[in-house]
This record gives sequence, structure tokens and C-alpha cells, in this order.
Amino acid sequence: VRAHARALRAGLERLFGNHRELFWEPAAGRLGRAALLDNARWLGREPLLRFIGGAGGRLRMGTLLSRQSCQARLRSAEGMSLAEFLYPALQAYDFLHLYQHYGCRIQLGGHDQMGNIMSGYELVTKMTGTDVFGITVPLITSTTGDKLGKTAGNAVWLNRDKTSPFELYQFFVRQQDNVVEKYLKLFTFLPLEEIAHIMEMHAKEPEKWGPQKRLAAEVTKLVHGREGLESAKRCTKALYHSSVEALEDMSDQELQELFRQAPSAELMLEPGMTVLDLCRKANAIPDGPSGYRKITDGGVSINGNRVTNPETVLILGQHILKNGVSLLRVGKKNYYIIKWLQL
Repeated sequence: VRAHARALRAGLERLFGNHRELFWEPAAGRLGRAALLDNARWLGREPLLRFIGGAGGRLRMGTLLSRQSCQARLRSAEGMSLAEFLYPALQAYDFLHLYQHYGCRIQLGGHDQMGNIMSGYELVTKMTGTDVFGITVPLITSTTGDKLGKTAGNAVWLNRDKTSPFELYQFFVRQQDNVVEKYLKLFTFLPLEEIAHIMEMHAKEPEKWGPQKRLAAEVTKLVHGREGLESAKRCTKALYHSSVEALEDMSDQELQELFRQAPSAELMLEPGMTVLDLCRKANAIPDGPSGYRKITDGGVSINGNRVTNPETVLILGQHILKNGVSLLRVGKKNYYIIKWLQL
């Protein structure tokens, strides 16, 4: 749990740091620095009986049980544990603590947090008599309208190890026209007038996907910084535009991120080594005539260039890039990363 907390803190610190560097305008007024707190600091020290007698005595069972999220869990086959049921009470207590010690009067969360935020509102107003506020934002959904998340296995992460800058960029580039304007308003710091202009241009030239590309660039830059955005663009050019220059400029990390599922092989370049030799050493084609035909039929490309002669000798600078890498593709989607040793 502590390791997860450290990773979350690092991701949030990076996010706020990128915002301060790239989007914060001092002339617009001082924002100050974000304070990142771990609720274990106060929940871990709160005696159970004091919690039950204080916050627990102010939260009504009927209200908690009536929440849609609670009803759904109670009706499910797994049911609902006591720990899960107490979660809204603990989150409500967080709001109370943050108000009392930091003057926090606004809680922001996804739309699925509505019930928990309402519990916090009720607890703070009952115990302090102060008006506090909750703000919810719509959840990002898949193109089919399904919720994204760990359970569904389609989560989009802020951590580069889980979702690379390229993958994050492509997720937002693929958003449909009916949500892209809303996402530009929710997830970027572009002025509303500029967003309106972007949408006007999109109506005239929808084939350019202008709003999607701008959305992807702004979000990627916020999450991963300028370098992350440049990385996403390099990967996009290499994969979708067969740019040899982009491939040559890619780091090992970017190659691994771009082709997460692609097998890699380290090979020694032998004199007279051919395309057929390369494909066989990389286990990219079957042995025998069928593998040979795979090449002659145009099913193999190296660094984005189709090769139809299996006996073509590999050439440095053409089949092997200056960074000592070859990107072998067999068929439409089967990629192999070849790293050449001792060139």
C-alpha cells in the first residue's frame, strides 16, 4: 500500500509540476503550490471508538444504504464487506479533517464519487455548520460508452510504466466527435474562445482530426511534459507514417513502449546476411517454402520499406538504422525489434 501511495504521489507531483511549468501564468494570479497529503497520517491515528462516537454518530444508515453504489454492491453475488461499507464514512472524515486543518471547502471527484462526496458534505455541515461544496466531472469512457478502469482491464494510467506517452496520446486522438469538445473543456487549459475556433475549423475540415490532435497534445503534455509529447509524436510518426528519421531518433525505452508485445532479438551481423536470414533468425517466418513466399508475396517490411527479394543483402543505413536497430514487420500487425550487436 505504501508503494502504491508513493507512486501516486510521484504521478501527482509530476502533473502539478508540468502544469506550473507549461500552463501556469503568474500574471493571472498566484496559484500557490499543491499540498499532497496521505490520509493515513490522520486515519491511522484515529481511535476506533472516537471515530464511531464522532463522525459515525453523525452519518445516517438510511442515507448510506440508499446510495446507488451501495445498492449495486448489496445486490451483487459477492455482496458488500463491512470495510467497503465504511469507505464513504472514511472519505467523509477526510473532508472534515481537511476542512478543520487546511480550510478545504471543495471536494472534486469523478461522477462515480457523488455519494461519497455527499457523505462528506453532510458530515462537515452537521459537525461545523459550514457550507462546503462538491464538484464532480464526467468519467472518461471507452468508444462504446463503457467505464474505464482496472476491473475492466482498460484503464488509462498517468504512470508511464503502465500507459506510455504514445498510448495516452493515441487514446485521446481516437476520441469521437461527439465527446471531443467536452473533453477539450474538461481536460485542457485552452480558453473557451480557442476551443470554439478549433471546433469551427473541424466542421470545415473534419478529415484533419484537429480537435482530437490538439486534445491529445494538451493532455500528454500535462501528464508527461514536453519530452513526453515529443516522444508520443516520434512514436506516431514511426508507426503510422513509416518515418525512418523518427525510428532512428527513438530511444530503447520508446521502442519498448511502442512495441510492448513485440518480441525482440539481439543478433550479430554476419557478412552477406540476407533478409531471409534475418526473418528466420528472428523466428518471424516459418521454415521452408511458406516462409520464403511470405517475403516474395510482399508480407515483410524492414523499417517501413517492403522487401520482396528474400536474397537481398542487409545494408547498414537502410535495413539497419544508425541507432543499431531494425524494425521488422511481418503481415499487418506482427512487429519484431532487432538490436544489432558490435556493428
